[in-house]
This record gives sequence, structure tokens and C-alpha cells, in this order.
Amino acid sequence: MNFELWVGFIIATAVLTLIPGPSVMLITGRAITQGTRAAIICIVGDLIAGIVLMIFSLLGVGAILETSPFLFQIMKWAGVCYMIYLGLSQILEARNSKSSSIESKQVSAKDNLRDGFWTALLNPKALAFYLAFLTQFIDPTGDLWLQFLVLITTSSVVTGVALMGYVILAARARKIFQSESAVKWFGYTGGSFMVGAGVWMASTR
Repeated sequence: MNFELWVGFIIATAVLTLIPGPSVMLITGRAITQGTRAAIICIVGDLIAGIVLMIFSLLGVGAILETSPFLFQIMKWAGVCYMIYLGLSQILEARNSKSSSIESKQVSAKDNLRDGFWTALLNPKALAFYLAFLTQFIDPTGDLWLQFLVLITTSSVVTGVALMGYVILAARARKIFQSESAVKWFGYTGGSFMVGAGVWMASTR
């Protein structure tokens, strides 16, 4: 892989991550309502999903999905349903919350990891990028395994740094509002954004 392709991949990955999407909505929502640790665990799940998608691309799954719109639609609608489910769950939790502490009803580390993983894995934007366009950054004359290792490492670092930026901003906002009404407002807002992200995913091709 030449330097120009590598820089292009960094830019593409950064843009893909920085544009608010399902993963950003989930992670910032968890940072505000559950804390920084919960959001970081979601990021870990997100990064694992990215690695899985890149491995699938290496194995040729990208070509299969590209030639089978039906399979892509199944993946897309699974992501839509899961994102809306997460959003509605957060709204219901906010509605039923009686605690004055923003630390109430903590989601387990396992659930945060799972939610981060599936939200990223079923995101059509990520599916299209990793499974269809990843090969655009591969030099067919070079060592394919080495290039994939470089791309996987680069993607994990760039995505992790970009998502941590969102977590830092959300954590600062979280410290400002600690009342019960603020907790409910954050829950309603975050849940609504996730439902909205699900609707957006449904409207994209």
C-alpha cells in the first residue's frame, strides 16, 4: 500500500466516524446517561465490529452483499430495528426513572459492549464502507495480509480517537446537569435521536 492510499483511508475513516450516525448517537447517549466508562465500553464494541466487517471484506463477503441486494436489505433492516429498539428502551427508562442521580439504572458492561457491537455491525453506512469500498484502498500488487493489518489498525485508532472526542464533549455536558429532570431530558433526547437514526437508516438505500 502506498502512502497516498493510506492517507486517503485515514481521511475516509475519519469522515465516516465524525458524521453523526447510529454509533455516535449511542455512545454520546451512554456517556451522558451512564458515564464515560459505559461509553468507552460501547466504543470497544464498535471497534470489534469494525474489525469483524474488515475481516468479512477480506473473506469476500463484501462482494457477496454487493451482488445480493436482498442480503444487504436484511442486514439493513436488522440494524434499523435494533437502533429503534435501543432508542425506545432509553426513552422508557427515562420515563420510569425516579432517582435524582444520573448514575441510576446503570447498564452492565456486557450490555454496553453488545450494544456498541451490534449498532456498528448493522449500520448500513459502515457495511457499505467496509464491505464495498475497502478494496479501493488496497494495492493488488502488494502484500494483501500486511495491507489488511495496516488498515485494521488504522481504522481502529482513527475511529477510537474520533468517538472519544464525542465522549469527552458528552461527559462535560453531563457534569453540568445532575437533576432528575435533566436525567429524564437526556434520556428522552438521546432515545429520540437513536429512533431518528433508525428512521434515517430505513430511508437510505
